[in-house]
Amino acid sequence: MRARFSAIVLGAMLLPVFVLSGCGYHTVNSAVHLPSTVHTLAIPAFKNNTQSYQTQAVFTQAVIHEFTSQSSLRVVSGEDPDADATLRGTILTFTVGPLTYDNTTGQTSSYLVTITTKLELVDRQGKVIWQNPSYLFRQQYEQVQDLASFIQEDSAATRRLAKEFASAAVADILESF
Repeated sequence: MRARFSAIVLGAMLLPVFVLSGCGYHTVNSAVHLPSTVHTLAIPAFKNNTQSYQTQAVFTQAVIHEFTSQSSLRVVSGEDPDADATLRGTILTFTVGPLTYDNTTGQTSSYLVTITTKLELVDRQGKVIWQNPSYLFRQQYEQVQDLASFIQEDSAATRRLAKEFASAAVADILESF
């Protein structure tokens, strides 16, 4: 009876260890995608294969800000032949489509912005360390009557998308979930 009680107590003590071992918990800077030799990261301006004005600049700045705030890497804006690695990005698609309609006017009342990007992280020799050929992000924004306000909200939606994109991309590279 006493052996059985000890086995139950031991099992209860070990249960949290088994549960936590599979939850994806990890320590800060335990990246699998980045070799330990990467200390400096160059991030040149993203390419823009769309007609969307300045989207690449907004996305590039968001990624630089996220790497700077979430890692101990020295981040260089632009090309740097001395950098240990370089992150290259391309805005592949940028679409705006109607999402909801106003029943009384028949006009669109909200839109959905969809952006697809491609990222590639290469080391100093040009070897691919990490890549994602198709990041897809969406953001909704409301229609307004004033054209100037519409244009301003479109830019705000792009900035929100860029921030979400940067957060996901940097986490994917650094945390390796």
